[in-house]
Amino acid sequence: MRPLVSASVSASVAPSARSRAASAPSAAPRRGSQPLAILVLERVRWDRVGRLALLTVLVAIVYLYLSAGVRMFSTYREVRADRASVATLAREHAALERRHRELSEQATVEAEARRLGMARRGEQQYVVNGLPPN
Repeated sequence: MRPLVSASVSASVAPSARSRAASAPSAAPRRGSQPLAILVLERVRWDRVGRLALLTVLVAIVYLYLSAGVRMFSTYREVRADRASVATLAREHAALERRHRELSEQATVEAEARRLGMARRGEQQYVVNGLPPN
């Protein structure tokens, strides 16, 4: 077995370690010896800055998703309104087409002209008065 280190050796090493520790700067910052900029940088809580940056990115992403969703919903409503408008216009177009076909027939044109009091050339018109009401 080897002998343990004697107390005299550890006692001789201890004063030199103490003197080095006293001459070396301490790990705790001294306000008087360090510039203010270094003190400010040492006080920054980088974990909080990182969390704040992540939170900002998260808020931006949520905003982008929500704005896209709102735009999609408004576009959907606009498409529905446009489809209803197109359907109404299609029904109106069909009715106008039917009316055009009716008015294009010769019999309809003649009936409308007679209703307005018109007659063909050479026709004699008669007005009958004094008829009993139906």
